[in-house]
Amino acid sequence: MDADVKKDEKVHGSYRPSVQRLTHIADLLCIVLLVIGGRAVALGGELDILLSTLGVVAALVGRYLIQRERTELAVPLLLGVMMVLVSVSMVVNQGLYSGALLSYPCLLIAAGMLASRRVFLGLLVSMLGMVALITWISLNGMHTYVAVPHGPGRMLVVSSLLVLGAVAMWLLANDLHHARENLDHEIFQLENSQASLNYLAQHDPLTDLPNRSLIEERVGNAIGRARQSGKMVALLFLDLDHFKIINDSLGHIAGDQLLREIASRLKKVVRGGDTVSRQGGDEFLIVLAEVDSIDAMTAVLMRIQTLVAQPLTLQDMELVVSLSIGISVYPQDGDDFGTLLKKADTAMYQAKSAGRNAYRLFSDEMSADTYARLGMEQDLRQALVRNEFELHYQPIVDMRDGRVVAVEALLRWRHPERGMVGPDAFIQVAEQSGLIVEMGIWVLQQACQQMVIWQGEGLPEVLISVNLSAVQMHRGDLEQSVRDALQRTGLKASLLELELTESMLLHDSEASILLLQRLKQLGVKLAIDDFGTGYSNLSYLQRFQVDRLKIDRSFVQSIISNEQNRAIVTAIIQMAHSLELETTAEGIEDEATRQLLAALGCDCGQGYLFSRPVSASKFMAQVR
Repeated sequence: MDADVKKDEKVHGSYRPSVQRLTHIADLLCIVLLVIGGRAVALGGELDILLSTLGVVAALVGRYLIQRERTELAVPLLLGVMMVLVSVSMVVNQGLYSGALLSYPCLLIAAGMLASRRVFLGLLVSMLGMVALITWISLNGMHTYVAVPHGPGRMLVVSSLLVLGAVAMWLLANDLHHARENLDHEIFQLENSQASLNYLAQHDPLTDLPNRSLIEERVGNAIGRARQSGKMVALLFLDLDHFKIINDSLGHIAGDQLLREIASRLKKVVRGGDTVSRQGGDEFLIVLAEVDSIDAMTAVLMRIQTLVAQPLTLQDMELVVSLSIGISVYPQDGDDFGTLLKKADTAMYQAKSAGRNAYRLFSDEMSADTYARLGMEQDLRQALVRNEFELHYQPIVDMRDGRVVAVEALLRWRHPERGMVGPDAFIQVAEQSGLIVEMGIWVLQQACQQMVIWQGEGLPEVLISVNLSAVQMHRGDLEQSVRDALQRTGLKASLLELELTESMLLHDSEASILLLQRLKQLGVKLAIDDFGTGYSNLSYLQRFQVDRLKIDRSFVQSIISNEQNRAIVTAIIQMAHSLELETTAEGIEDEATRQLLAALGCDCGQGYLFSRPVSASKFMAQVR
């Protein structure tokens, strides 16, 4: 069988009735043939008896094959045998006057529904051939066909054939009706499933907001309309401030709840034709279509910030969250989604750099800043590999007798082209890129190792103080890093002091409390750096078991001339002593300031009056 025939066999006759239905038809055929055979016996027609008997045998064989689920053999067998029996009966009896002729249309309908195209065409050609043969026989006088007078017997035969055809067709039509209903139902389900899949493919499963693919389409449509109307399209890139801290502290369930709440608030605040989308993580996009002016866009931004800033409750805790928002505008910033998204992202990072809870419109200067930041990040990676970082050390002295009681390790970058670079120039990029974690591990190791070396050279036991980044606390394995540094260098844990800022303790999370408690259990000391500039809070000083407060230089440097700053410093010193904490004043640059701080009861001092940050070798020379 060639390929075309095989294809024809598969395609035609795709309707397949059940085994039970075909069995019913075979049984009905047996009954009709038995009725016809009974009439033949009564009339003594030997040929009709033989034909009826052969038909019953064929029906039984077909029934057997059907029961064995061999319908591809049973259907052609039954159709073929019945066609032959009917044709023989017509040839030898009444020809085209025979009531058996009624079987031809029924057989063709059954073949069209149940059999392959080849079987159907074979039956049709055979039937046409039999009609032509009977006509030829009659015209050549080989047999004279005479219509049999009407009577009960003829009525029985014709009625039986009609009933057989009608019942068989009714059964098959009923099956087709049910099959069509099932097909309609399946098509309906398929369309619903397809619609659901399309929806899921274009929406975020957590917030039910459009995802990036859908908002890209909406931006394109909005730009198309804006070209006609001459209006603007604004793309807002929103990033939730401090989301990782909340997620890590309260858990992912609370984080998801927060994202859903923010999504709900954003949907409420935008206009009817605007689109809110979740970009992924804690990032959202908003398309403001057909914007008339920057003022109109700013009004929407104000509503967004106001609504998002309203307090919300997560796990019985009231939180206030904020967004950093970057904005790009069609047509001045680009005319396609990719360009607008990139520039809005750049503007968003500028908003974060400005202190968060802010928005920034994209400007060309931002692109230059972005390229500079990327270049800085690449240089930092190379600096880690090339060992370009080094530590400088600044002493912390006892205000009463001038003894060095501690030394702060300060990171410096010996850049091959720029020379010595201070941390203010690169720390922010290091934190944003995550490189601060690796750099922090290096600082811990180097500072501890240097203190051990100094002790070997005769330096009395003093504290070595190391600054920590919020990224180290929340992204790096800080506890393990401290353990490794102490174990590898052999430094006593009691000689290591870790400096944290107030903002790092602001969220008062269970994870932060447990981390600092474990660090205290190691024996290290904790200090709050730049105290007074953040969210000063007495309760966290006790919860986090702090040992020292370092008073920010902004209060210290104007303490003589500014009575308000003097009052603040006095209050900090008195509060610290009441909590049995030591105090260190930063930024002391003259003797008068030192004397005043000593008179106020400040324990230690640090600043250019005593020494600038110097290399390890110079520090040891100064101490000696």
